[in-house]
Amino acid sequence: MSETVLVIGGGVGGMSAALALARSGTKVELIDADPGWRVYGAGISVTGLSLRAFDDLGILEEVRARGHIGSGMRGRAIDGSLLFEVPADTNPAPIRSSGGIMRPALHEILSSHVRRADIAVRLGLRATEITETDRAARVRFDDGSEGHYKLVVGADGIYSDTRSMLFPHANKPRFTGQGCWRAIADRPPGLDRAEMVFGGPVKLGFNPISETKLYLFVLEHVPDNRRFEPAEQVDHLKALLEPFGGYVPQIRAALGKHSLVNYRPLEWLLLPEPWFRGRVVLIGDAAHATTPHMASGAGMAVEDGLVLAEEMARTQDVGAALTSFMARRLERARLVVENSVRIGEIEMSGGDQVEANSMLGDTMARLQKPY
Repeated sequence: MSETVLVIGGGVGGMSAALALARSGTKVELIDADPGWRVYGAGISVTGLSLRAFDDLGILEEVRARGHIGSGMRGRAIDGSLLFEVPADTNPAPIRSSGGIMRPALHEILSSHVRRADIAVRLGLRATEITETDRAARVRFDDGSEGHYKLVVGADGIYSDTRSMLFPHANKPRFTGQGCWRAIADRPPGLDRAEMVFGGPVKLGFNPISETKLYLFVLEHVPDNRRFEPAEQVDHLKALLEPFGGYVPQIRAALGKHSLVNYRPLEWLLLPEPWFRGRVVLIGDAAHATTPHMASGAGMAVEDGLVLAEEMARTQDVGAALTSFMARRLERARLVVENSVRIGEIEMSGGDQVEANSMLGDTMARLQKPY
């Protein structure tokens, strides 16, 4: 029987699973459909859940060096005045910290570790067929080759081809009604931790991602799910920021054609159990794609990889390992996905923000528990 594990997808979840499995002594092969192994997007906010997972994976200090990690936060009114402040801890543990980093920087950190590990990386390659034999999963690739594997890990994102092959009748990702705008800008003096703005026509937040830069996000209700052409995105974002005071006008004025701005309609998916069939398992967004309201999507994907490696190391019985993996991950994923979607619904309907804040606080407290 082949002892190699195939990971399909070279994003955060796939690379984390590959690293965790290789660290446990497993032979790993990773493929990604993009021949350039690129990553798109602006910044990413990370909560304590993600930072603890990065620490367990062994990349926390590099994330700290390339991004920003701290604690505490501020809430501001639409005019920029301070509503409240959560003081920063002097030396918080990763689980009690938060921060931000450029997506390409996180990708570079993870991919450099993969390159240095004993992991075979094949780019510009897709799996086209997965079949089961008595002792392995046989995978055919679009270059005409094939391989036999002890386990196949589908980490190929919200539009996962692996999921389509495994569960062709599974629900498709669902649009929530919100879209997320993201941009990178210079940090104004005094913005040294995450900040949220309350009371505005859209949800606005900021997070430092380096010594000089910040990542801003805007959640907009887009019920018709319209698409925004690249040429109009900067002007649309500037219009959304126009009602806000404080240092927002300074940030808004600096946005232009040179700015890194992107827009994504928010979709979600929670695959019912099991997330596996035979020797093939789905992790990350392929199984539980969430919205950014908990800022925990990346951390959940890393946790998936860590837990999968732990369970595979406990037993030679792949079915038993995947059953235990499911037992540890399903309800945790459900908590993040369903509560994130619910907070978005409250925001779109103009509902009780106290309810939303309470749900967010309770969920984040529960996620501090070990995975």
